[in-house]
Amino acid sequence: MYIAFQDAFTLLGQFNEAVVGIVLVSLQVSLTALLLGTLVGLPLGAWLATEQFRGKRILIITLNTLMGVPTVIVGVLVYLALSRSGPLGELGWLFTIKGMIVAQFLLTTPLVAALSRQVLEDAWQIHRETFLSLRLSRLNYIKWLIWDCRFSLTIAILAGLARAISEVGAVMIVGGNIDNATRTMTTAIALETSKGDLPLALALGMVLLFIVLLANLLTFAVRYMAERRYG
Repeated sequence: MYIAFQDAFTLLGQFNEAVVGIVLVSLQVSLTALLLGTLVGLPLGAWLATEQFRGKRILIITLNTLMGVPTVIVGVLVYLALSRSGPLGELGWLFTIKGMIVAQFLLTTPLVAALSRQVLEDAWQIHRETFLSLRLSRLNYIKWLIWDCRFSLTIAILAGLARAISEVGAVMIVGGNIDNATRTMTTAIALETSKGDLPLALALGMVLLFIVLLANLLTFAVRYMAERRYG
């Protein structure tokens, strides 16, 4: 065990090509999916927070359910959609980074939307009468709400990052865990551990833990700044 950890630190210290390549693929997939998920999920959450319409509760319940959907289910559904016989088979995205981004996008978007809806809805209940009395346009008061709740929304987005970068089921099914192409940290850890290559698995695990720790530190910093600002 000691030798395995020693070899893992050696791989990290030497910036091993395999480790760097896997980490870069993971970051590319997760950060792109998070960006797209935020661009869709945040406006969706704002719309749900400020509008009343028939079926709103059903949509909210659906989003909350999708927050906890097993990643393998998303992976299977995306696989079926992107396979040759699927409706999106002509895109040729199966076993590619693009397909993996689609899978993680479907995982992060409901999380960002659901969390942002709750945050913005609470703020909307407080400021609703003020907005209506000022006759602000919908776009203006949504922009104001998002800015006012920016600290809490940042935490929601960081939660989406943790969801994306730590999942293994969807990207393994859709990406195929292909060496030097679609292998991410989580899929590589699972594969290398099963093969008995513990140093590489441990090295990737340390990097993954560092990224998750960094995300949590950012969450704590954002919460601290919010408490300092608003008391």
